[in-house]
Amino acid sequence: IPNTGILAALIGVLSAMLDNVALVAAVLGMYPVDVSGAVTPFVVNGSFWVFLAYCAVTGGSLLIIGSATGVTVMGLEKISFGYYLKRFSLLALAGYIAGAIVYQLIALI
Repeated sequence: IPNTGILAALIGVLSAMLDNVALVAAVLGMYPVDVSGAVTPFVVNGSFWVFLAYCAVTGGSLLIIGSATGVTVMGLEKISFGYYLKRFSLLALAGYIAGAIVYQLIALI
């Protein structure tokens, strides 16, 4: 995927189904982190990594199983997957999309 913003957003949506920490750790191995200037978004603390952190953490909240916190709350509070999906997933998706758009707009400035 040529656009790093789209790539990070897709990884964020994927983190709703997979553990976001493991997913980000896997992505760390896919791209060279210490390259200076050659691949600007991928340098340490480059724009890709910051946006990926936002997408993975927020994307993990799209489904209750996407984060360790969600799974813990599911067990402690007896929240079912269906209940979370009906009540919170659309709100989490709206927040995810709004935050991603705002981040990209700020990055343009």
